[in-house]
Amino acid sequence: MAKCRAHLYIEGLVQGVFYRAFVRELALRTGLRGWVRNLPDGRVEAVFEGAEEDIESAVRECRKGPPAARVTNVDVTWESYKGEFRDFEIRYF
Repeated sequence: MAKCRAHLYIEGLVQGVFYRAFVRELALRTGLRGWVRNLPDGRVEAVFEGAEEDIESAVRECRKGPPAARVTNVDVTWESYKGEFRDFEIRYF
């Protein structure tokens, strides 16, 4: 399995609906590392590192989000794997 990195910006109703917790649980369940945080403009930003197949699966789930979320767009930028994370965390600015 090739390891890679994806940087996501998620738009829509994604703050105040447990979206970050949803992403963290998703990452932990699939063995991905990285982080997720809210942005001041209402979007959520996330970075995943791990197996390409696991990231692709996580991105599909991010497009759905938790039940209360209404995701309108997920912008994904694929990057080279850096291996800089030990786990997956929720960041607070």
